[in-house]
Order: sequence, then structure tokens, then C-alpha cells
Amino acid sequence: MKKVWSIILIAVLTVSTAACGSVAGDDSAGFVGLAMPTKSSERWVKDGENMAKEFEALGYKTDLQYAEDVVENQVAQIENMITKGVDVLVVAAIDGKALTDVLQLAKEQGVEVVAYDRLIMNSENVSYYVTFDNLKVGALQGKYIEKRLDLKKEKGPFNIELFAGSPDDNNAHFYFKGAMSVLQPYIDEGKLVVSSGQTDFNQIATLRWEGAKAQKRMDDVLSSHYTTEKLDAVLSPYDGISIGVISSLKGVGYNQDDMPIITGQDAEVASVKSIIAGNQTQTVFKDTRKLAKKAVDMVDAILKGEQPEVNDTKTYDNGVKVVPSYLLEPVSVDRSNYKEELIDSGYYKREDLK
Repeated sequence: MKKVWSIILIAVLTVSTAACGSVAGDDSAGFVGLAMPTKSSERWVKDGENMAKEFEALGYKTDLQYAEDVVENQVAQIENMITKGVDVLVVAAIDGKALTDVLQLAKEQGVEVVAYDRLIMNSENVSYYVTFDNLKVGALQGKYIEKRLDLKKEKGPFNIELFAGSPDDNNAHFYFKGAMSVLQPYIDEGKLVVSSGQTDFNQIATLRWEGAKAQKRMDDVLSSHYTTEKLDAVLSPYDGISIGVISSLKGVGYNQDDMPIITGQDAEVASVKSIIAGNQTQTVFKDTRKLAKKAVDMVDAILKGEQPEVNDTKTYDNGVKVVPSYLLEPVSVDRSNYKEELIDSGYYKREDLK
């Protein structure tokens, strides 16, 4: 009896920790748990909503939860989904290394797991991974800086500072590796100069991708190394970080006329508006509608007892296994093509960006 009451208590507490959740659909066709990291980034809101809509159109029941970047919340939410009887979990992990135990529980209950855009590490209980080509995301950012500074022809030197994403997100390492595959030769040559000396991933990582943390670090770098020097470029892996960097630069007098080249990722509304205004320079667009559709296709195949389509079986080693993956193509966006890529494609309406 004590065990029964313990299970009930855990379920109640788990529901209370859910930052936001919704359940919809029909039980009979299958039940899918969608564990998203946070609502503080608009792209995760879109991802969750897009998947829920696609699943429900196929007649599946869904449980959509957002953990607000609290690892313990996400673990509790996943436990609760397993208790509710989901057949498949789609998980965008907050901390890719923190889910080993709860995924073991999923396995014991016969629940398959699809990692969504963030690889889940150190677990054999990850069936598939759906994401964008993360090395290419970083390479697009690096190539954009290369092109805008005309590094193949210009002698320089140009001053650049580097930012990376959250160290607990495996994708952050791929983005950085992709970008540095382009930029490192120019740094070695002396054509690009990192005045702060901070070039190691651990020095430039931004926990939880927080713009405020990026702004604080940019403040420190500018006050220590750029009181007289001009900054020509900033490698930023994500739009939220880019916005923090821009706030810091504006604080010391930079404006649209002399703002350095600043990259980004996710084509969030605030950053696209910033690009149009001439502050942020570029972002990498990842059409989350396509990502959501691919995840739904994967899960649909799993629930039908079929083999999901994958196009990469070598790249994504999570420390225990190479996870079969499907990689989608990212697109570089700036003022020259944002209308074509973001408005004409229907991702945003024109009024969204005014």
C-alpha cells in the first residue's frame, strides 16, 4: 500500500513541477510525449506546437511539456509521461548528459526515444536523432564572416571575438567546430586576431545559451581589450547570444554605422528585426516546421512498426552508441535574402517583422 501511495505522490509532485503542458488527441492510435526545454526561446515554442499539431492531425494523443531550462523539471516531466503511458518520447534535452536514468526507465516500460535537435548523451536508450546539419550551421557562420571581411583577399588584421553555446548541449560543440574549421586558419595566419586570447571552447561557452551571460562577458572583453581598438566581427552561435552582444556593444557607443559583423542562429523575430535595422548581421535559419515534420514521420514509422528514414549513421556518437540520425539543411540569412527565406516561405508574415 505504501508503494501505491508513493507512486501517486510522485505523480502529483511531477505534475506540479511542469512549467507548462498540454494533452490532446485520441488514445487509441498512440500516445506521444513531447519534452521541450523552455518557453523562453520562441523557437522551442514553435517546435512543440508544430509537432503537437502534426501528431494530432494523424490522430495521435500528445503530452507537450516545457521545463523552463530546469533539468530536474524535465526529468520529472519525462517520468510523468512514462507513468501516463506514452508509447514514444520526443526529447529536446536541457542537459544532454542528465537523462540516463530516466531513459532506462523508459526502456523498461517499452518506450522508444527520439532525440530532438539536441543529442542525448551517455545512453543506449536513444533510438533515433533528428536535427539539422550542425557542423554546417557553424560553417555557415564562419563562411559568412570570411566572405564579409573578404579574408581570402584582404590582408587584415581584423579583430574578432568568439562566443560558443551551452557546454551541456552537444550541438554547441558541433557549431563551434564547424565555425572554427573556417576561421582557425585565419587566426593561425594572424589575419584574424582574438585580442582577449579566449579561443578555447570552455573559455567562450555560454551556459544555457543565456543572452545576459553573453552580454556580461562581452562587457568584460570590451573594457579589457577594446578601449581603443575596433572590433570587426563576433562569432555568435545563437540569436539570443547575439542580442546580448549587441546590447553590450551599444553600451560602449557602437551603432548601425560601425557595428561589427555579428552572426546568429534560429532566425528569431527579435534578431531578424535587428538584421533589418542593421545591428545583427546574419542568422542561420533552421525551418522548425520541417524538423517537426521529420520527427513526426519518425515517430509515425515507429508506432507502425516500420523503419524510420535516416541519412546519417556515422556522425552522432553519444558516448555509448552512434545514434541513427536524420539531418536537415540550414540556410544562411541576412538583409539580402530574409524576405525570400522567411516571408515568402510562410515562416513569418511581413507584419511579424515590423
